[in-house]
Amino acid sequence: MCVGPWSFVERVPQDRIVLEKSTHYFDPGQARFDRLVFRIIPDDNVRLANLRSGDVDFMHLVAPTDSVNIKKEGRFEVASVTGIAYTGITINLRNKTGKTQPAGDLGTPLANDPRVREALDLSLDREALNQVAWDGQYTPGCTPISPVSPFYDKARKCPTRDVAKAKQLLAAAGLASGYAFELTIVNDPQQRRFGEVIQGMAREAGFNISLRPSEFASALTDDDNGKLQAFAIGWSGRVDPDGNIHQFHTCGGSLNTTHVCDEGVDALLNKAREVSDPGERAKLYREAIDKINARRNIIYLYHANYIVAYPKNLKGYRAVPDGLIRIKGVSWN
Repeated sequence: MCVGPWSFVERVPQDRIVLEKSTHYFDPGQARFDRLVFRIIPDDNVRLANLRSGDVDFMHLVAPTDSVNIKKEGRFEVASVTGIAYTGITINLRNKTGKTQPAGDLGTPLANDPRVREALDLSLDREALNQVAWDGQYTPGCTPISPVSPFYDKARKCPTRDVAKAKQLLAAAGLASGYAFELTIVNDPQQRRFGEVIQGMAREAGFNISLRPSEFASALTDDDNGKLQAFAIGWSGRVDPDGNIHQFHTCGGSLNTTHVCDEGVDALLNKAREVSDPGERAKLYREAIDKINARRNIIYLYHANYIVAYPKNLKGYRAVPDGLIRIKGVSWN
């Protein structure tokens, strides 16, 4: 839409976006193709079939379960990079009638007792989750900041699975016989598999999780309106860590669907917006994340890798952690 190697031509919703080589770009040699067509193909299997047939040249968001097989075929390059996004379990604490309405008491142990949320966290094995659900192709994590960020806390250790302690915490919360709640997941094959792994792991600690598959936009609306107990959802990520944290965890934050509020956390995150020294900002984020992880309104689980496949005779592509495909400088060999 602005001055780049290619210019916008048309968009057909849910079908395609078309660009053409710009006559105004200062370095026209970087645009090696006259025309680019982005096709919207939601189904993983259909995208893969189009790649194999040559109907598409790049396949974006390759499923981890497919990437190994694509590599074995020998015809394609597979690029993978840990993204700036995260995925976790968002737990509703006090959103009773909508995120813009006053907070209310949900009256559930999951919402009201931090021991129950800690038990849920300790029932999960992030590395095993990655291996089983994602064929080891993603990056386990326990914070909103990806390992690719200069603000990532390399010294932080994620909780290790401890089923015995999880059971003790549930018993201390008066739930020795177990606890049941509903986890909403996005209704697609990858997220269903992810939810089923979570369900199986947590069951061993005494949780009886029922999975509620939902269309993505509907689930987001229900989350805003306080209708969900827990939601397996992520965030596409921002380069600056403020965009991954502030609006989710501050009192009245625009994406604070859990209605959590702690002025101590707010003070740390607001201070991190004011200072320019990276080391000082990293220290403030470390302190804030300690508090966020202790209350567990979001239990962070992994950072998705952006996996892209393309024919070996396409040269010059470089994967970037924001997940966007950049064709500048790419050409057929």
